[in-house]
Amino acid sequence: MIPTPEDTPLAALDEFADVEDTRRRLGEVGYLADSRLATTVFLQSRLGKPVLLEGPAGVGKTQLALSLARATGRRLLRLQCYEGQDETKALYEWDYGKQLLYTQILREKIGQLVADTKDLEEAVERIAQQESVFFSERFLAPRPLLQAIDSDEPVVLLIDEVDRADEALEAVLLECLAEFQISIPEIGTVKAKHQPFVILTSNNSRDLSAALKRRCLHLFLDYPTPERELEILRSKDTGLADSLAVRLVEVVRGLRELELRKAPSISETIDWARTLAVLGVSELRSDILSETLNVVVKYERDAAKANRALPRLLDPNATVPDSRAGAHGQGHSHGDGPAHDHGDGAPHSHDDDPSLPPAPTGAPAVARRDTTDHAAVDGDVDGRTVRAGKDKPGRHDSAYYGAKGSGPGGKRDVPRSQGERSFAARSARRRPV
Repeated sequence: MIPTPEDTPLAALDEFADVEDTRRRLGEVGYLADSRLATTVFLQSRLGKPVLLEGPAGVGKTQLALSLARATGRRLLRLQCYEGQDETKALYEWDYGKQLLYTQILREKIGQLVADTKDLEEAVERIAQQESVFFSERFLAPRPLLQAIDSDEPVVLLIDEVDRADEALEAVLLECLAEFQISIPEIGTVKAKHQPFVILTSNNSRDLSAALKRRCLHLFLDYPTPERELEILRSKDTGLADSLAVRLVEVVRGLRELELRKAPSISETIDWARTLAVLGVSELRSDILSETLNVVVKYERDAAKANRALPRLLDPNATVPDSRAGAHGQGHSHGDGPAHDHGDGAPHSHDDDPSLPPAPTGAPAVARRDTTDHAAVDGDVDGRTVRAGKDKPGRHDSAYYGAKGSGPGGKRDVPRSQGERSFAARSARRRPV
């Protein structure tokens, strides 16, 4: 039975007896921690230092904070970091709307306050003496960091994906992580009533500052071993047969070895196992895995790579078709051999086509145009004949050129007067020297 704040004293929930007790209690809430991770969490509870977890997405960094909150009975506060985030979203901000509303309501009292002043300067000075009324905790909107520091009960503070935040936010975090306090200029310094358990996560999208790392217990979480991932899969009660789960773990680990933009995470392996169980799969086949591949692969290019690799991952001796081969059998060779294999076993050469005019003597082979119409293979219009007819000299009648052609290779007769007029027009357009 999972301990809760209702049936267990809070002090007992916070205390981990030793590393083994830490691992056991995390396991009771569904998080299987190895010795290294359990040791880190135990040290955090005794030393009071934040824990920085780095590693690829989907290896259980965020889940550790959720499980730690459940195992200790603490409330979870989460700060989700993102690019462009400033301290007002992490620490606190003033509720200006509420301040303005109170100002409007108290307009009469403000008027009475400055009624007997002699000039504007005296009136401003008297109002300034009342600033503490409008800059008090009544108008302060606490954000996750201030909430964790000022909480009346111990909490677990999750600062998720801190590598996505700007470096300026890291500087804001330093005081909070080192001293567990926050300085508010209008009020003063707020110190923690109960020291929170702080978990920071990073997907290594950028390097974190040395000052931030120095204040934390650092741990890198990588993908687990096959045995441990299978143990995690079994603990989630996915409904998939154990023999299939073993094979599925092997397939997922094979996909991670590909050069994918995003490798499948542990949580996605669990989702894939549940998907196959819902479909009632009794045997892992490449077609079934291909149809459900979108559960673990999130990019189109990754899906194409994974689809090509699935048969080999299921059976190392399987023959994977070459995706580069098109509908023309073995493809085209335009290098030393101009022949084409169109699947009927007989090579076709462009140079041997009797419907084409012969190449000039001594002309290089590369100068010959590829006039084979592949649509004709399927019984469509013979494109070679059409193109040959278009290339025939003198094929147009008098209506096309405005004068009757003289046949193949012939020339048109141009009157002398027309040539003189054209020469005179060009001379007139020349610029004077």
